[in-house]
Amino acid sequence: MQTVLHAAAMLPASIPSPDWSGFDIPLPWGSLRIHAYALCILAGIVVGLWLTSVRWTKRGTPEGSLWDIAIWAIPFGIIGGRLYHVFSSPDAYFGPGFDGTGDLSLIPQIQRGGLGIWGAVLLGAVGAWIGCRRAGVKLTAFLDAAAPGLLLAQALGRWGNYFNQELFGGPTTLPWGLQIDADNANFPAGMPADTLFHPTFLYESLWNIAGVLILLALDRKFNFRRGRLFWLYAMYYTLGRVWIEAMRIDDAEQINLFGITTRLNVWTSIFVFLAALIVFIALGLRKRDEPDTPYLAGHVPAAKDGDTDSEGGAAADNDGAPAGDREDGELAAVPADGKSIRHSDKSVSDSGSRDNLPDNQSGPGHTSAPTEAVTDPAVGTRPAQGPPAAGNSAHQDSGSAPDTDRTK
Repeated sequence: MQTVLHAAAMLPASIPSPDWSGFDIPLPWGSLRIHAYALCILAGIVVGLWLTSVRWTKRGTPEGSLWDIAIWAIPFGIIGGRLYHVFSSPDAYFGPGFDGTGDLSLIPQIQRGGLGIWGAVLLGAVGAWIGCRRAGVKLTAFLDAAAPGLLLAQALGRWGNYFNQELFGGPTTLPWGLQIDADNANFPAGMPADTLFHPTFLYESLWNIAGVLILLALDRKFNFRRGRLFWLYAMYYTLGRVWIEAMRIDDAEQINLFGITTRLNVWTSIFVFLAALIVFIALGLRKRDEPDTPYLAGHVPAAKDGDTDSEGGAAADNDGAPAGDREDGELAAVPADGKSIRHSDKSVSDSGSRDNLPDNQSGPGHTSAPTEAVTDPAVGTRPAQGPPAAGNSAHQDSGSAPDTDRTK
């Protein structure tokens, strides 16, 4: 018992403020500052891409297509996230009430912090759509594969707020309260220097990690497709973001709706949650008219005989015929009855005239008629006896029937 009490006494009564926020790389003309915030964002991107890559590959997608999409989605997402932050917290950039006293040069300085997730998702989806079109895959398939990875990236990226000592909640006396340096520009004016604050970055990080596990478990059980897992991600994230955002005390745009004044991000989360819920339900009620595939129409790759696609069905050529029903260099004749016939004799199949060969038998009362179908010989059946064929393999000497039971 004494050991437990001693261990409890050794635990910190709060989360200390960071004593490190990055490092400098010396250069001939000065130095390059590498901020911890940027490293957290980068780490989030790396682990998010890793998880997305694992899930994307399992769907049988083209090799390297993830990077073709990411090269568009990531820059678009960063730009969109920054623009949303500037829009939702405009005072520092345009001044209070847009009075022109702000500093516009701060807008591109992302290292100082400030990326809005909804701007990142919205514009990142535009970039992903461009990449998906170029790779020949569906955007909805990619979003389903990326949803857990996106949430994991957010979980790590949130730690950048810790190193920047920003976006914390109100005062608290809880043992996990967050210390903020009293001389930091983000420390609320008029509060005692030893005030502890809610570590909202930690709340959101833990919420997101739990969400990753939940999404993976639900997808494993229900196999969500057509973008439904992505909309489930949107519902889960906004559900947590509403209460976490409401705890913050930093300056933000306030919006009054229905007689309630609160932060713009709170209203955004509420509306995104409702929209995601409606879309998720609508997609669930919609019947699947055709097997799901991550490929766009006309981009489904041909498969070898016996191969199946990622959904377990027979792979098809681009014209819709099953790839396993054809041989290399082989043509299938389609007679009037609509049944496809396989020709193993290349000399006959190339000419396409097997059905029109005349019957060279002679005799009284015999009428020549076209052959309706060519069938492979049954197993164990001996071919008809007769003199050996001469000349063209599709013809016999006069008085003998065409050799339709023999294949090469």
